[in-house]
Amino acid sequence: MAELASAPPLQASGGLYSCALAALAALLPPDASSPEAVFLRSHRPASAHQGSLSPLFNLTLHQQHSADAPLLDLAAQIALHPIEVLAVALAAGVEMDPMCGRAVAHLQSPLGGSRPTLGLLSAAFAEFETGQHVSECVLTGAALGSGVLQLQNEGAPISERALSVPLPLCLALRDRDGMWPGARLGLNGIPETPLPPSLLAEAARQSRGLASGSTRVLVLRCSDQSEARTAANAICMPLHRRPLFLDMENARSDAKSVPPLSGLGPLLLLRGLIPVFCFEPGPGDRRTVPDLPAYSGPALVLCGHEGSITTSSGSPAVWKVAIPPREERRQLWQIAIENEPLARQLASDYRYSSGRIAQLGRIIRQQCSLDGRSAPRFSDVASACWTGQSSGLEALAQPLPDLIPDDALVASPALQDELSRLMLRCRRRENLIEGLGASALARYRPSVRALFTGPSGTGKTLAAGWLATRLGLPLYRVDLAAVTSKYIGETEKNLAQLLSQAESAGIILLFDEADSLFGKRTDIKESNDRFANAQTNYLLQRIETYDGIALLTSNSRARFDPAFCRRLDMIVEFPLPGPEERRRLWLSHLGSHHRIGNKDLNLLASAADLAGGHIRNAVLTAAVLAQVQSRPIEYQDIHIGLMDEYRKLGRQTPPDLARS
Repeated sequence: MAELASAPPLQASGGLYSCALAALAALLPPDASSPEAVFLRSHRPASAHQGSLSPLFNLTLHQQHSADAPLLDLAAQIALHPIEVLAVALAAGVEMDPMCGRAVAHLQSPLGGSRPTLGLLSAAFAEFETGQHVSECVLTGAALGSGVLQLQNEGAPISERALSVPLPLCLALRDRDGMWPGARLGLNGIPETPLPPSLLAEAARQSRGLASGSTRVLVLRCSDQSEARTAANAICMPLHRRPLFLDMENARSDAKSVPPLSGLGPLLLLRGLIPVFCFEPGPGDRRTVPDLPAYSGPALVLCGHEGSITTSSGSPAVWKVAIPPREERRQLWQIAIENEPLARQLASDYRYSSGRIAQLGRIIRQQCSLDGRSAPRFSDVASACWTGQSSGLEALAQPLPDLIPDDALVASPALQDELSRLMLRCRRRENLIEGLGASALARYRPSVRALFTGPSGTGKTLAAGWLATRLGLPLYRVDLAAVTSKYIGETEKNLAQLLSQAESAGIILLFDEADSLFGKRTDIKESNDRFANAQTNYLLQRIETYDGIALLTSNSRARFDPAFCRRLDMIVEFPLPGPEERRRLWLSHLGSHHRIGNKDLNLLASAADLAGGHIRNAVLTAAVLAQVQSRPIEYQDIHIGLMDEYRKLGRQTPPDLARS
């Protein structure tokens, strides 16, 4: 900032703000005696030299009033002209001091308002002109360019356009924090997530990169918002800066608009903040980190694993926040629930991120408090997994909360062995490659993708529920109607959102009738075929990188693209049950409230060649008939139910079942 000529010592009043008011006092008529005039004259020293403002301004700069420190520091960083410094001090004073606004309105009466216009500044600060008119200095200066000053009254003549300072900047000039529209300061309102040593060490390393200038923009890719915000905070702490989180997009129609960026750069400088841009790009989307006027410091970006992030200077550095190893998960569980044996078991059974563990820990502690217990149980974890789902998941998938006990799953020994191996694969997926060779280590992901194929009613969905029950994980069935869309690219975005939220929550996804999504690619005969194949290609790639457990069901394996079958870890065939399995199915469904003897059970098992789903329907029909007459189920009730099922299938009921 340019130095003014030296001047005789004066009794300075209250800093730059008073100096600006003293300049306005010089515009008053000599006989003015209104309260506004008295207010303005109270800021002009009696010893001022022939009404000159320059000596007072120089003395104010020399004495360095503590209240002026933020503005003077900002002026040095963005090279403000003295005229701009006084304009900012006056415009901010109008926002914070009601009497100042009255005085400005009094001087600009009857046309002007309570905010200073360029015409008023031109008259008050004319003596600071150094070859450039006051209006030109303001209009072309750094204050307006950076957003510290903002022009009002669009469409009015230049001299009648008023100047204002955004309220957060007014507070920052008084060394206080203010709310920036669409922004959140630090971790306000968000519980902090404990980070394990590996993530803290990586955060410190990334912080050193930002401090050295080798990295200016760092992208944190993480599926858990709480964990990502805590990691951003850990990066900013060694820099002695605080994060300012900016929600750059929100899919809801009633959401606030994108945060204004004009004036944000000076706010970051004044309050020692680092901007953290929060994006939610979908597959194929590109987001550009905006340049902030007057700010050239480090910036962070928080986003998921989809889309790309660019800057005006090229591609930024990227940190993909990883799931902690098992020992660190044990430490996090111990912090969350304070139960060492249970923490060790959970670290082994659940492959959760730091944010997910902290979230579940809060839910578990609350449940224990409601039940009057001090020590959590394993069942509390399973319950917390259901109640602590990520918001928005229910819009794309339906929860299947029913527990499926071992007795409910009737399968042949061969099928039971396959399902047991699948369960072991899910339990051991994280440490499966320990001790294996380099080829096994290459491109390995701790995920499980299994396809259940077989005729309708053979228990594919029931087996998925049994697997989820044994693993203690929530099961969600993908709503294909909500995921698929006729608009190009929307299906990919919906599936990406679903998989990202499922990864964060650690749930099992069930794709019923999955061939409608992962079917064979077709020859390109028209433009729609090209888009359909592009969608299939994306789905095949994304399901391969999915870091979780995905189960798919279909009536036929032949409907799938061969490239997709190669990506599967297991394909489990569900054949129609044989007589022995059918007998067990009848017993499992009938329970004890029936009057059907062993001879009739053997007849049903041998003659009624139906899948488990049809047997279930027949038993339910029989139960209705029996309950109407308040008696146990009898064979004739079952026969009526079987006739209904065969009629649905378009087949004749075997005559052997119609016993007299």
